Amino acid sequence: MPMPSRTPDVTPSPEEAVRARATLARKWSYRLLSSVAIPLGQAQLDEELSGRLDALCAMLHEEPFSTASIERLGAELTALGHLGKFGLRCTAEVLGKGLLALPEFQPVERYAERIALAIGALGTGFTGANTESVLAQQEGMQKSLLKAVRDANWNLKESEARFNEVVTSSTNGVLIVDIEGRLLRTNTAICDILGHSQDELVGVLLTDLIAPGFTEMLQTAMAELVGGTAERIRQSQRMLRKDGEAARLSLTASLLRGADDEPSHFVVVVEDGTELELLQSELKRQALHDVLTGLPNRQFFTTQLETALRKTDTGYGITFFHLDIDAFGMVSNSVGGRVAERLLQHVARRLEVLLAGEKAMIARFDGDEFGVLLENTATTPGIGTIMKSINDDLLEPTYVDGHGLAVSVSAGVVHRPDSAAEPVDLLRAADTALRRAKMRRRGQWEVFHPDQDAEERRDHAVAVAMPGAWEDGEITVRYRPIVRLADGVVSGVEAALRWERPDAEVLDHDRCAALAEATGLILPLGEWLLRVASGQSAWWRQRGQFDRSLVVRLTAHQSSDADLVERVVRVLGETGLKTHELALSMPAEVLPESDAADNLSVLAGLGVHVGIDDFGLGPLDPSTVSDLPVKSVRVARGLVERRSPFVAALMPLMREAGVTVAVDGISSEEQAQWWRAAGADFATGDLFGTAGAPGDFLRGLEPR
Repeated sequence: MPMPSRTPDVTPSPEEAVRARATLARKWSYRLLSSVAIPLGQAQLDEELSGRLDALCAMLHEEPFSTASIERLGAELTALGHLGKFGLRCTAEVLGKGLLALPEFQPVERYAERIALAIGALGTGFTGANTESVLAQQEGMQKSLLKAVRDANWNLKESEARFNEVVTSSTNGVLIVDIEGRLLRTNTAICDILGHSQDELVGVLLTDLIAPGFTEMLQTAMAELVGGTAERIRQSQRMLRKDGEAARLSLTASLLRGADDEPSHFVVVVEDGTELELLQSELKRQALHDVLTGLPNRQFFTTQLETALRKTDTGYGITFFHLDIDAFGMVSNSVGGRVAERLLQHVARRLEVLLAGEKAMIARFDGDEFGVLLENTATTPGIGTIMKSINDDLLEPTYVDGHGLAVSVSAGVVHRPDSAAEPVDLLRAADTALRRAKMRRRGQWEVFHPDQDAEERRDHAVAVAMPGAWEDGEITVRYRPIVRLADGVVSGVEAALRWERPDAEVLDHDRCAALAEATGLILPLGEWLLRVASGQSAWWRQRGQFDRSLVVRLTAHQSSDADLVERVVRVLGETGLKTHELALSMPAEVLPESDAADNLSVLAGLGVHVGIDDFGLGPLDPSTVSDLPVKSVRVARGLVERRSPFVAALMPLMREAGVTVAVDGISSEEQAQWWRAAGADFATGDLFGTAGAPGDFLRGLEPR
């Protein structure tokens, strides 16, 4: 079904919503009057349908959303007249397209599932009410037939007239069957349903018209009628058409008795439910599939995932991929929503083609996310091979409305999970793995590992407890000396966080900063650290106790913070510390970002000593030093422990640029001597003193 053009996510004015609804109601009214017989004029029907459309729209906006009231609304539609299957089909077509185009239901992605479910609920409610009406009609008709056949014993001519009057004009098939099961008389409707003429049907055994596998069920039911254990039977049956195809039917049968109360004839009424069943199947399909791509949606995917888990071959298991298109927002913002939607359709089709040789189910979740459920076999390629084939294919440019587009996908993968696992847990696991994959770079995939997930959950639990611990005073600021390697003289002090947790291990600065970085707490916590440490440094200077530089390390989030310079200036103003008395360092990995580089340059312009942390890990680190007003670098701790000759080779270049080099994590005199010989200027580490309270730091400066 073609989708209407996507409209911007803007709330329509009440006047626009009213006009759009009125237009849709008039279209609905016009289509119904053109399709079925309704005892209402155009104006009356417009008014009736306008009220029902308003009620339906209100139900679609309700929170929580429920289809129960929509089913009742569908049942009420039967009161308009003889709508039947044609009226229901007309209603489903008009509302299925029209609701998606209303301004109040934009963007389409937000309401598509609700609207699909609503159309299905309307059909369910209408079908139930219509069926009850049909049963009532059939019962009345059968009573008339019973009376007509009984009267036939006295007046055959009158019986013929009654039969013709009641049966001939009926839209349901009617058959008069003798006790042996042969057809004595039929009406035009059953001939239309089965494709036979009346002459071809008369004299045929009813069971010969029943599809294989359904005959015994009918024979048993008719025996119950003859035996008196049932007055009327109703079955879903399959009758054979003249072309050999089976027609899906609803069959109702009653027994006629003669004047002597002996069984005389059967009256069988047949209702053709083929088209209605197909329509219901289509409505159900729409409720379980994505409107844009035609793929199964998350709801259907989850159901199939549970089935696959329980029935999969334990020797090979299943693999679940949660795919996310990289930089899809950039595509959508630059070329527009229509092109972005067509790109999603392209990705859907390519995934189907690429996995056509596997037992795979592909679904669209939300936005630019897709799910792939793969039931593994002996020949199933490895995860890396599958991901490479997908990205190689999608990176081939495709032209959409004149735009040559190419994308990659990142993926979270759950491989061979336990068959007892719950689908919701697997969805969460794949999403967790996807987030880890996207932390590295685009086009990557990550397999979910339960042990890693358990550790991550523990980290999350600790991270969310940090604000309360900070409020309770469990997090404090500690100070450790920075020494000059040449002579061991303390040349500065570095401020660090320390979290003393009750009944748990103490967390050092690196751990505290990483946890706060993950939750965003680092911005207020980092400013607090800077304020406390700057105040302490200013206090030491006023009392003549320590007048060397204060060093504070910033995280990636802090370095890119648009308010970083304002925060630093504010803290220095409050504490009285001078800009040249403060040294701030940023991680080397964030300096290619314009925000971080701009912050570093502005701070340097104010007179703050600026440096780079984790130096030596990136190939662009030396060029970064030459391009920015950097005064010092701190070698990454892992390179310090390995005594990296690469970093040692850079020492002369740093010296020529006027940049000092510090090393962290020095724990032995042997390490200190190696880095001193390599040309490092400053060092920190347990060899020179651990982080302590302000008093402990000053006592560590006293001669021993």
